[in-house]
Amino acid sequence: MNDDRMVQEVEAARAYEALFVPSLFRQWAPQLLDVAKVATGDRVLDVACGTGVLAREALPRVQPAGQVVGLDAMAGMLEVARELAPAVVWRQGDAQHLPFDSQAFDVVVSQFGLMFFPDKPGALREIHRVLVPSGRLAVAVFDGLERNPTYAREVALLARIAGEAAAEALRAPFVLGDAEALARMTREAGMEAVEVTTLTGTADFPGIGNLLEADLRGWLPVMGVNLDEATIQDVLARAQVELADVIDPRGRAVFEVSVHLVSGRRG
Repeated sequence: MNDDRMVQEVEAARAYEALFVPSLFRQWAPQLLDVAKVATGDRVLDVACGTGVLAREALPRVQPAGQVVGLDAMAGMLEVARELAPAVVWRQGDAQHLPFDSQAFDVVVSQFGLMFFPDKPGALREIHRVLVPSGRLAVAVFDGLERNPTYAREVALLARIAGEAAAEALRAPFVLGDAEALARMTREAGMEAVEVTTLTGTADFPGIGNLLEADLRGWLPVMGVNLDEATIQDVLARAQVELADVIDPRGRAVFEVSVHLVSGRRG
């Protein structure tokens, strides 16, 4: 990777950590780790770890005898993750070809990563491979866009002003909304005792501008879509009008978010 590309990746990762993690992602980490029954001594793999919010939350649960490994495809994400939690083992790699021995982990977790893997069944089979017998799996994905209406409205706004590539990048997180299909895919990968629980959480951004900038400056660049500043400002201005109903009395952008949490174990 050339230096300019690495700088861009790190900048996108810093924006992701600053804008998304506190407002949207951090809330799910304790619930996911509870479902996975992460405990002292466990060897835990966080697949598609991003900047590492889930791995950071797991680390004190497994200490002093356990280990947490975070894996992501993006070097920039791992650079920021390493700065925030040097005690976690950070590895760059492909979720569809995990660079680990079979039966290397007691628990595999993944938070909002499975939706983006080109070969989702293959990634789940790889997770099954690296789990010990009776090892546990817990994965969080977003519910469908139709059950996340605020994001559906943002997608429509992006399509109209920023173009279809930007809109498609924002649709991508919501492609695993069918809970039955998600459970079936997980069972077909070899997992047993599979359950899908649909949870409602709260997105809580400092304002409409922060919500949109999280996507425009933090998410779209991660997905390879970089908008020019004039387009960003146009989207931000329209969003202040079209999404004004999500502003609470404090001036924050607050709305419900629907998420699936799929769990299971290796036989």
